[in-house]
Amino acid sequence: MSKKLRISLIFGNLVVAKLLNTNPRMHNLYTKFAKILEICKQLSDKLVNEKGNIPRRGPISKFSDLEVVALSLAAESESIDSENWLFESKLNEYQDKIPNLISRRQFNDRRKHTAGLCKQIRKRMAEIIDGGENLFFVDSKPIEVCRVARGKRCKMGRTGEFSQAPDFGFCAAQNTYYFGYKLHAVCGLSGVIHSYDLSKASMDDRKFMKDVKLIYHDCNMYGDKGYIGADIQLDLFETAHIRLECPYRINQKDWKPTFIPYAKARKRIETLFSQLTNQFMTIRNYAKITNGLFARIIGKISAMTVLQYINFINGKPIGRFNSANGYAIILSYSGVTCA
Repeated sequence: MSKKLRISLIFGNLVVAKLLNTNPRMHNLYTKFAKILEICKQLSDKLVNEKGNIPRRGPISKFSDLEVVALSLAAESESIDSENWLFESKLNEYQDKIPNLISRRQFNDRRKHTAGLCKQIRKRMAEIIDGGENLFFVDSKPIEVCRVARGKRCKMGRTGEFSQAPDFGFCAAQNTYYFGYKLHAVCGLSGVIHSYDLSKASMDDRKFMKDVKLIYHDCNMYGDKGYIGADIQLDLFETAHIRLECPYRINQKDWKPTFIPYAKARKRIETLFSQLTNQFMTIRNYAKITNGLFARIIGKISAMTVLQYINFINGKPIGRFNSANGYAIILSYSGVTCA
């Protein structure tokens, strides 16, 4: 047998073995849905009734609001951001396990209505993981709605409130213009997002600090050069005792080099933004209206916090999660609650 033939057979066996290896992303959607639903039930005290629905009048669906939230988080944790793919391809395998499953149209509508519930559950998870921190990092990232050339023709936000419509903005980190929104976030030293907000892309980062001083107090906060401003720093300290630290610009008076531990610690929020972009697909947008986009962003951030919460319960580093080991993280969930 020639050397080339032996090499080709070996390579062929490797390819066959790789194809026969089960892909966990194809078989663990229901497992994740069940485990995340269990977590949502534990953390939804006084938020929903005994059937898992937000108290309201009218007919009650057999598929509860908590199940809508859990299905949304399970899909986002699997990097499934297309509802068409989710309902037409993935959920067909679990019709016998989820007999009360709603349609794609109903899921789309109810996910918008349950976005507030999802946000409250995520907030409780973040408080359990690192509720007593006094060191935070603030940053922003662009959320692109469409290409700049199509910005003036985009219909998102035209029919509703104009203040929520997307706008043109500039990202200094990427040195590019974009059309869409800006995601502002505050995370702790452990790497969990505590609060976040969406604004127009043209909004100055320092305006977000006016909302920060209403939530945080008596803490240290670190931002990038976009938050430099003596008036902002003084106002934060006088009103909420927040000490805002920013690196100096090169042409700034009394310039000082960046403190190395500060630069390393700031990588935590940059890593979170990178995970949101690559694993949770914030770089892609399938929403047609503003409320739909906001609900999707809430779901993506909440799905990341769920995986961090499970790692925290299991005593593992909360930042180590991706599509490859997400299945193992869910299976290792013990169901133990933290008081």
